[in-house]
Amino acid sequence: MKALIFTVLASLSPLVSAANCVLGCPTGIDGTTLTRSIYTLNNNAQTKFANWVAYHVTPQTIDGPSRSRYWKADPDLPDSATLEPDDYTDAHAVLGTDRGHQVPLASFSNTNDWRELNYLSNITPQDSDLNQGPWVRLESAVRNLVRTGQDVFVVSGPLFESYFGALPRADESHNLPSGFFKVVMTSNNGWIEASAYVLNQNAARSDDYCATEVTVDEVELRTGLNIMPQLASYKEQAVETALGGLSAALGCPR
Repeated sequence: MKALIFTVLASLSPLVSAANCVLGCPTGIDGTTLTRSIYTLNNNAQTKFANWVAYHVTPQTIDGPSRSRYWKADPDLPDSATLEPDDYTDAHAVLGTDRGHQVPLASFSNTNDWRELNYLSNITPQDSDLNQGPWVRLESAVRNLVRTGQDVFVVSGPLFESYFGALPRADESHNLPSGFFKVVMTSNNGWIEASAYVLNQNAARSDDYCATEVTVDEVELRTGLNIMPQLASYKEQAVETALGGLSAALGCPR
């Protein structure tokens, strides 16, 4: 069935570019696409989580004040397609999971629309060691790169490669992710650089995100997505089949 597409007309912050994707938003998986001022999200009504999120971090979107976490069901999705705050009751106590942002709150703390990042369509259950360990360090590395004056594009999302159970109090059928991918990209005068990472749900807090780097091709193979559908075919091998594109810029050893 053709995916139902919603375009959400959110008021644009003067600090935010409306271009959330570089070389087109990901394709390859059906879902409901929501386009907002600071991110684009493709929701999966079966898993109840986003297939992918895409966002554009700039020096103007970061380093705002600390923002609160008031969770809310996504108002632009049917109740049957997403989770609600009560579904996370006892999740940390029973499973040791956090409510993990796919689009990080800290990357858009200096924008007017940061509250939309607390919609549960942008949240996935992440093991606390992952969320507070290598995942947050990779997010911080992206912001450190942005602080050099470089705009950065990111596509992130869950993987469902093994069974990881379900939230203990949720009243809707859903699947917990077994891991997560993050593809980090820059574009300068038509020159694209990218690094991709896959972090497992059972990662240790001390794990090094640098050791989880994979090629963009591997992410596409494991997800069924085309991360940059408008990337010229003659550039694909250089950008998508090699390691190390942005790893040094993200704080990883050469």
